[in-house]
Amino acid sequence: MTTKELGEIVKKTRKAQRLTQPQLAMACGTGVRFIVDLEAGKETCQLAKTLNVIQTLGLVVDIRAIG
Repeated sequence: MTTKELGEIVKKTRKAQRLTQPQLAMACGTGVRFIVDLEAGKETCQLAKTLNVIQTLGLVVDIRAIG
């Protein structure tokens, strides 16, 4: 998965839940700029904040070994 793909998932989920970027930012305790960057696929977004957004949206991260 790429950062752009992750950003698209976050964006689609946020919109499906009828949340604005400011509403999601407030729910996550982060800034709107972070949500904008995350949804745009910015590669340098902080992992802890990203995981918090994912959890707030009710999503799950599944990590598996390749091979």
